[in-house]
Amino acid sequence: MIPSMVEDGRRTRRSRLYDYTDTAVPGPSGTTDDPERGRRQFAALLGEFRRTAVLVPLDPETGSPLTADFGGVRWFYAFSNEGALARFALARGEGEREWPYQRWLGARLLDAAVPAAGVPCGVALDCADGEDGMVLPPVRGIVPDAVAVDAGTEAEDTQDTGDMGDGR
Repeated sequence: MIPSMVEDGRRTRRSRLYDYTDTAVPGPSGTTDDPERGRRQFAALLGEFRRTAVLVPLDPETGSPLTADFGGVRWFYAFSNEGALARFALARGEGEREWPYQRWLGARLLDAAVPAAGVPCGVALDCADGEDGMVLPPVRGIVPDAVAVDAGTEAEDTQDTGDMGDGR
């Protein structure tokens, strides 16, 4: 079961991304999964996304990549295949119109489009597919540090704990 989060008084499903970033996730038998294993699995998933060409739908009026703002973050829509894009179009009630798109490498979205947005920005992959969809939020390790919303928190964390970062 995927836990839900509450945002603006509404319950929303939690992204699979949290399963990879939580420090300890209880397994089905009550044991705790290895957090390092989860980080490795997420790194592999992120690497695969970066190397894969995804479909980026375009706004029919402007020709710009289609985005949505949610939770203070702008999200680029991306789809792993035409079927996922079609499910998205149908979910929006816009299945009858033509959906122009371009194929972009995931790395292009994360490394070029996200910084160019000028606001906190991430990628919503296959967002009409429920648990099979995924979000890549604007955090360190996913987007360039210069545009990550958590940039600078490492220094703040180190300062707060008194850790000099050199083992002292």
